[in-house]
Amino acid sequence: MTIDEKLSHFYDITVEEAHEKAAAILDEHKAALEKMAEEHKTLSEENAQTQIKAETASARREINKALSAEQLTIKRDWTRKQNELKEKIFSEVKGLLESFTKTPEYENYLTAKIKEALDFAGNDEITIYLSPEDRSLAEKLQHTTGTAIQLAKDSFLGGIRATIPQKNILIDHSFAGNFEAAYKEFKFDGGPEHE
Repeated sequence: MTIDEKLSHFYDITVEEAHEKAAAILDEHKAALEKMAEEHKTLSEENAQTQIKAETASARREINKALSAEQLTIKRDWTRKQNELKEKIFSEVKGLLESFTKTPEYENYLTAKIKEALDFAGNDEITIYLSPEDRSLAEKLQHTTGTAIQLAKDSFLGGIRATIPQKNILIDHSFAGNFEAAYKEFKFDGGPEHE
């Protein structure tokens, strides 16, 4: 082989080796880039999932916060409405009590309550009190029941109160006492289970 042939052969082999090395380097680089791209894709998907979870949790918190605020508003409105209705109901009841005190049945009621108190006291001393509004009935009730009746200093809407000093007993058949007790204990029960 001549030198030119040897050089040509050497050149061909060297170029071929360089092409093979370049192809191997390119394949290696391509594989590394593909691996990096896959890792980046996986990381991006994980980040996206994490962000979705965080935003979902944040949205749930906001929804729960808004729901709690709305429930509180509804409860306040409900309580306010209940109080308004309670006041209206008890205003009507008070009006009915006042109307009742102007009927003949009221006088019979007072007579019955006075007799109950007298029976309860037996032979013990008893003091019967009427509300100041019932001043006009006092004399007739004294005659009907045969006992002294005093007018109380404070109004109690009607009914009677009686004291038995020897036994330290107060008998309270006043409308005010029952009215106040009913007012304090009054609750709105509703819904299917109470119908």
